[in-house]
Amino acid sequence: MLRLTLSLLVMLCSSLASAEVKLLTSIKPLQLIAAAVQDGVSTPEVLLPPGASPHNYALRPSDVRRVQDVQLLYWIGPDMETFLPRVLKGRSQPSIAVQDLPGLQLRHFGDVHSAHEEQHAEHADEQAGHDHDHRPGTLDVHLWLLPANAKVIAAQMAADLAGLDPANAPRYRSNLQTFEQRLDALDQQLQSSLAGIQGKPYFVFHETYDYFEAAYGLQHTGVFSVGSEVQPGARRVAAMRQALMAAGPACVFSEPPLRPRLAETLSAGLPVRLAELDALGSNVPVAAQGYMQLLQGLANGMLDCLNSVEQGAGG
Repeated sequence: MLRLTLSLLVMLCSSLASAEVKLLTSIKPLQLIAAAVQDGVSTPEVLLPPGASPHNYALRPSDVRRVQDVQLLYWIGPDMETFLPRVLKGRSQPSIAVQDLPGLQLRHFGDVHSAHEEQHAEHADEQAGHDHDHRPGTLDVHLWLLPANAKVIAAQMAADLAGLDPANAPRYRSNLQTFEQRLDALDQQLQSSLAGIQGKPYFVFHETYDYFEAAYGLQHTGVFSVGSEVQPGARRVAAMRQALMAAGPACVFSEPPLRPRLAETLSAGLPVRLAELDALGSNVPVAAQGYMQLLQGLANGMLDCLNSVEQGAGG
């Protein structure tokens, strides 16, 4: 009888030690990093549905319950998900704002003094309608687009998961090592492939890609930051179009799910190609190599557009 009781206790302890950890991230890129760390153990969940803005999402009652109940929650921080701090006050379990993690390389708007900053100054009054604050000195929250930052985030996730799930700690550590190795290999590949488009002109509708650009020696020529509610006046549109004309063959990148209506107006009759770059990886499968696919997708989008524009100009 004693032996049977001991066996049951061992089974119970083993079951508790390897209980599945419920992990929730605010946005898809953090979910993709977590998926690499949890590979073979569990699948992380994400709060925001595809296409939702991470800056001003309206939480549903079911979302609030998920936030309150999950064991681990990762978000960028109050500079990005402005809708979350109020809800997180009710949580008793860990909520990790990754923008506060030690070892991150953070950028602030206006860090790099370049030609396109004059363009920001021209339309500072239009930023009020934009999704979040891009004024000089404010934090650039798109920090997941720097591979070195993804490593820091993954290491934090692996440590947190190992603490809650000691039975699978070796797996989390192994997954972290695999993630770092794959990311290093991809980083070297992208350094090589993107070198060919350094210096080529392109414009963006949202200053999202500075971390990615810093990693690979790229820089956008200008930003057509247009408020989601307020359309720019005729003078502003003329200035944007003049910038495109001066650049010659170029790409203009927007983000899914919506392409600004202004894009067609600005590019009509010019050697300009419109394309999309998805910094949130909306269509990337949640899998161990999902984060790598997100970065590769950005690189492919830039390469395809900029190389095709150049060929078109040559022809």
